[in-house]
Amino acid sequence: MEEKTISIKDYHYDLPQDRIATYPLSERDASKLLVYKQGNILESQYAFIDEYLPQDSLLFFNNTKVIPARLFFKTETQKDIEIFCLEPISHQADVYTNMMQQGTSVWKCLVGGAAKWKQSQVFLSHPDVQMKAEIKERLQGTFILEFTWEPVEKTFAEVLQLAGAIPIPPYLKRATEALDLERYQTIYANKAGSVAAPTAGLHFTDNVFGKLKAKQIEPSYVTLHVGAGTFKPVKSETMAEHDMHSEYIDVSLSTIEYMYANIHKTITAVGTTSLRTLESLYWIGEKINLEPSLKIHELDIHQWQPYESTSNLSVQESLKSVIDYLKQHQLTNLYAKTSILIVPGYPFKVVSRLVTNFHQPESTLILLVAAFIGEDWRKVYQYALEHEFRFLSYGDGSLLFRTQ
Repeated sequence: MEEKTISIKDYHYDLPQDRIATYPLSERDASKLLVYKQGNILESQYAFIDEYLPQDSLLFFNNTKVIPARLFFKTETQKDIEIFCLEPISHQADVYTNMMQQGTSVWKCLVGGAAKWKQSQVFLSHPDVQMKAEIKERLQGTFILEFTWEPVEKTFAEVLQLAGAIPIPPYLKRATEALDLERYQTIYANKAGSVAAPTAGLHFTDNVFGKLKAKQIEPSYVTLHVGAGTFKPVKSETMAEHDMHSEYIDVSLSTIEYMYANIHKTITAVGTTSLRTLESLYWIGEKINLEPSLKIHELDIHQWQPYESTSNLSVQESLKSVIDYLKQHQLTNLYAKTSILIVPGYPFKVVSRLVTNFHQPESTLILLVAAFIGEDWRKVYQYALEHEFRFLSYGDGSLLFRTQ
């Protein structure tokens, strides 16, 4: 499989520190927009993105909401311990159910200052909540922690809102500030569960949505809860040794039915997370089509599944398989986990256009962009560097038309 031999070093570019946007612009839609289509590049602004999208096309956003996933504890000897909640450990497929747990919850976490954690428990004291954390298991680089708190009537989501901090990206090299509470969140975020923002959507405003509506482009929403793995560097020489992180997805039956009914229209994904969700939908449909008796927890997509597939299922057939499966199991939402890895050679099934920011060198996101527009990814990034575009989460972005 050629995709496994891809060398990450071939996807390097020099990103000066001063090109990384450490703060957002005062107006979300004032960010610059690079439009790439059929080898040509033009420069615009997010406020005018409607001008570059076909009328009556489909536009999908990730409506996940960033949670205040950083918690600050003390040991019995008053030493500081920082805990970064990554994902719930639970039999429940949807993150929402875990966020609504009362009194106790178990999560996979990163721990800062773990060497100072000598006793069995650490403590968090807040005027409205008292919390304890206990190590249940030590993994390679992460910990399984059990949280307990009082008042037990409070949900885990409420505890995080009271005592947690928004985890802005480490490459910003600054502490979280008040403005991040609003700006490191899309205006349509409503499903709590991410530890990083789906940043392509940060540029969209009510003004932009109004312009899109005038062109009969109505927004649709899927959910992928972004994990800290999005910042995970590729440390292996080739992709064969890279373990792609998994993330929770949540797509309503009505949304899948809407896609099915409008299968003749082209789809734009706002953000790599939306794209990964939509493409994962296809592969879940393929799994169901091949084995209709699959259990709910067996729908997860592993990173190499698209490259091992020998099926020629159409998108319409795949979506129909998902719809029938959900109805058969009396489910209103599809919940699954995806580890889909999109690298050059990936056979795109669903998405024709991608709205995305500018990503870190040697990252899986650069590989995704290269899969989408081929070797012209270098041309796009060189243009952005030479024309004062701002990079990464709070930076500018692009609208890319797929080349294959």
